[in-house]
Amino acid sequence: MPTISIFYGILIQMYWQEHAPPHFHALYAEYEVLISIETLEVLQGNMPRRALALIVEWAEKHQAELLEDWNLCTQNQSPNKIQPLD
Repeated sequence: MPTISIFYGILIQMYWQEHAPPHFHALYAEYEVLISIETLEVLQGNMPRRALALIVEWAEKHQAELLEDWNLCTQNQSPNKIQPLD
């Protein structure tokens, strides 16, 4: 599973040929969440509140890039790296 961004100890990843809806995985310590790219809502999992706020802030800034990466992954192509949160 490709890692597309890393910031503050948070890894953002996407799987190839994933199921709908478009989403990404965020991992932090022992926590993992699946976040909808379109709504930025948690689809599955748990995350500490502060880490989740950072993830959503990052995703808001990069929503179009996340959708591009989603489309690449569904075609079994490697996604592009996305800038980390400043």
